[in-house]
Amino acid sequence: MFRARTVFASCAALGVLLLSACSHNEGKGDSGESSSPAATGADLSFRDGTARQNNAEANTGDFAAAAAPAAAAKKPVVRKWVQLSAGKAGALNPVVINGAGFTLYRFDKDTANPSKSNCFGECATTWPPYLVAKGGRVFVDGVPKSSIGFIQRDGALQVTVGGWPVYLFSKDLTAGDTNGQGVGGTWFGVTPDGQKAGNTGGGQTGTSASPTSPPATAAAFFNSPNFGDPSQGVAGPGCKAVRFSGSLQISGFAKIWEGDNCTGKSVTVEKNVADLSAIGLNQVKSIRFFN
Repeated sequence: MFRARTVFASCAALGVLLLSACSHNEGKGDSGESSSPAATGADLSFRDGTARQNNAEANTGDFAAAAAPAAAAKKPVVRKWVQLSAGKAGALNPVVINGAGFTLYRFDKDTANPSKSNCFGECATTWPPYLVAKGGRVFVDGVPKSSIGFIQRDGALQVTVGGWPVYLFSKDLTAGDTNGQGVGGTWFGVTPDGQKAGNTGGGQTGTSASPTSPPATAAAFFNSPNFGDPSQGVAGPGCKAVRFSGSLQISGFAKIWEGDNCTGKSVTVEKNVADLSAIGLNQVKSIRFFN
């Protein structure tokens, strides 16, 4: 009898330890800390090439209307499949884009080793985490598989690149937009190896040092986002004063500055910007044309 009781007590103790371990692992996943697909039972399927090349189902994954950045900002979107492509968006080259052509971003306040997100609540509304379902598919197009990882989040898996959790930006409205580049000095497009895309040194908060467009000769600044009047037309060459900081219409590249006389923080732009506050400048006081 004594021996039987001893065996029962040992089994009960083992059961407590197992339950404790499971509880610990679940809490870790909910916090956004690093987990491998194998450890989470994700059973993800990797495929070389794009979603279209692999005949991915239309209106699902990155192709779903609800998966676009502005729509995903309303509630977390878990995709049946994701596509990670090494591509070009705006002046960023290379940068990782998804199957619908939207730019993926990394956040300096996250960590890559271990992979951990620090963007929740209102932050995750503005910057929707890029989520794939457990058991989903990952299409790999020019991004090394060794760079791709996952962390548990919202009952799904958030994609990481080079260890960095990646996100969409709710104000990117069309494929190829890079409105999130340099926001707050902490958000940047992510390269295929997890680095920051574009030129992030010398006080610049975004865009490449080698724009692909010809120099602009004129620009129109608007008092409010989405090109709301009143507006101011500005033409070059050289440094010109700017009165309005709501939005910008421009064809070709130029550099805009936060300070007078082209001083302080700057960003190179080469296309229309519907909301200048989204590219990391508190205001715009000057512009320099290079024609």
